[in-house]
This record gives sequence, structure tokens and C-alpha cells, in this order.
Amino acid sequence: METTKCLIIGGGPAGYTAGIYASRADMKPILIEGPQPGGQLTITTEVENFPGYPKGMSGPAIMDDIREQSLRCGTDMRSGMVTEVDFSKRPFRCVVDDTDEYMADTVIIATGATARWLGLESERTYRGFGVSACATCDGNFFRGRDVAVVGGGDTALEEATYLAKLCNKVYLVHRRDEFRASKAMQQRVFDTPNIEVVWNSIPTEIVGEKRGFMKAVTGLAVTDKNSGENRTLPVDGVFVAIGHTPVTELFAGQIELDPQGYIVTKPDSTATSVDGVFAAGDVQDPQFRQAITAAASGCKAAIEAERFLIQ
Repeated sequence: METTKCLIIGGGPAGYTAGIYASRADMKPILIEGPQPGGQLTITTEVENFPGYPKGMSGPAIMDDIREQSLRCGTDMRSGMVTEVDFSKRPFRCVVDDTDEYMADTVIIATGATARWLGLESERTYRGFGVSACATCDGNFFRGRDVAVVGGGDTALEEATYLAKLCNKVYLVHRRDEFRASKAMQQRVFDTPNIEVVWNSIPTEIVGEKRGFMKAVTGLAVTDKNSGENRTLPVDGVFVAIGHTPVTELFAGQIELDPQGYIVTKPDSTATSVDGVFAAGDVQDPQFRQAITAAASGCKAAIEAERFLIQ
């Protein structure tokens, strides 16, 4: 059994940044990186909107830099996955890989959220080469081109209207004959001339080609649910906007979660319903889901954990 002032669960932008601040506060944090060290940014290619990289940088390279900085500051990085927690009393008990036990005075949860995908084999083939789950992250790469957005909720319609400002044309593909999004968001889509709604349609394949050592999307094949008609939309990019799933199964029954499974934090804070447990990054943020906002909340969580221990 090991003891620590601060145990950080998760190794993405939020977790690594929490490690930087917790280390500088002499909390000697232990960070359990989880099954995907670096988080979702490690499955992206070029990133242009993270500060400090004026020429852009690959997602994995950015996360390597943040991880190295966290290590240099003193974060004790451990591989493995937290498989059990007990937040009923302090110090909090956390078990890694069903065997190693840690007792922590504070815990920062930074396990993130995963994008929901269509489940197509071709989607995996072209992920990062024209298939994305974040218009804010990748939309600029498709400036002046034609793209498709898949989904029918507020997120999908927001992505479509955002891309419409950058792209020549946006196909908005939805499996039903009406949207689930708010009326105001629907009206915004209907009022945008370069958005074409493709109703009652199911994506069946991401069409693409190899260009030397690279891969590129050339279209999205869809099937009309009513007529059975197949067509291919001529697009250079496909944005999947059917939601995200927060990685919080482990914490159900331990801390308060909202109906979608995101950790509930107090207003303007990373504090959870359990004193001494904090949450940072996409695991508690269904709205922004950006690497920079995750890093910022990791900073906040470490500062709040330090203040909690002082108090």
C-alpha cells in the first residue's frame, strides 16, 4: 500500500496539467495514466488551436511535451488503470489493476470522455485523415471544401453551423425526419444556405483513397431508410457528432453524476459532491471538450486540492 497527498486518475491534458501544479505545490502527486496515456489528443493528427504551437503540431507530440513537463516538475507517473475506488472516507482508497492499493488525501479525476462513433470499419481507417469528432478542432483544415456532419442533436447542428462559416457546403445527415435539437438551433440551420439536410439517411461507408503514404476521404455513402436508395455524398471530410460518453462507470454510486454520466462539479469549481475529490477535463465538461479547457481545469483542480489540504 502506498500513500499520497494527491492521486490523479487519468493522463490527458487535464491530468498532466494537474500534475504540474500539484508537483509545484509540493504535493508529490502520483498519476495513474490509464489505458490511453495522453487522452483523445493522441488519436488526432495536426492541431492548430493549442497555444504555444504557432505552426501547429501533431496531437501526440503536444501530449508528449505536456507529459514531459509534468514529469520534470516532479509528477510520479504510473502505468495502469484504476479499477476500484472508495470515497466513503478519507484517506480515499484506490486500487490499480485489481492489485496495487493507494491511500490518497485528495483525488483528482481526469478520465475524460470518448466520442461515440458510427462503428464502420472505414470510419476507423480514415479517422484522423478526414474523419473527425470535433469541428472546432479540425474544421479549419477543410476551409472552402465540402464536408458532412452526422447527427441530429444540438451538438451536430452546432458543428454544422460552425463548419458552414468555413466550408463551401455542409451536408447534415440525420437518420430521422426531424431533429432532436432545440428549435432555435434548428432554425439557425434552416436559415444557413450552404447547409443541406439529408433526412432519413444512414451512413454505410466512408469512401476514400490512398495518396502516396497518406489517406484521404472522398465521400460518404448513405442509404435512405424509406426508399432504400444508396448515394454517395462528395465530401472531403466527415464529422461524427452523435455524442460523447464520459468515462465515469467506476465512480457511479461514489460521487454525483448527471443523467448523461458526467461528474457534477460545484459552480466555478472542480469540487465534486465528495469533499477532497475533484474532477477536471472532459469527464465533467459536456460543453467545450477542448484540450486547452481540460488543461485549465486540471490547473484549477490541483490548486483547489492544495487549498483543501491546507484548510
